[in-house]
Amino acid sequence: QVQLVESGGGLVQAGNSLRLSCAASGFGFSSSAMGWFRRAPGKEREFVGFIVGSGAYTYYADSVKGRFAISRDNVKNMIYVQMNSLKPEDTAVYYCAARTNPYGSMRTNDYNYWGQGTQVTVSS
Repeated sequence: QVQLVESGGGLVQAGNSLRLSCAASGFGFSSSAMGWFRRAPGKEREFVGFIVGSGAYTYYADSVKGRFAISRDNVKNMIYVQMNSLKPEDTAVYYCAARTNPYGSMRTNDYNYWGQGTQVTVSS
């Protein structure tokens, strides 16, 4: 049974940092690209970034580039996103997603499994 469980969300002031985690199980983790997406109130789910299966390459949306960093631990089956210099517009539910393919994608439909999400709220 595939499981993706996000944690680490919460309320934080603008300018501060937060680290989200996602615990994965039930599929070939190290051969799967992993992505982070988010959905802000009243908006569609949007791409945040991905990391390829080996962990050697990451790619980010322009809106978070230079502020967010994705990493993974293929021994613990975990991925993380370190979010720095948070802005109120980063407020959203954040989801991790797994793609049963080692190469990442920006497209929601390319991901096979999704977590339930964790809320991040950034106050001004």
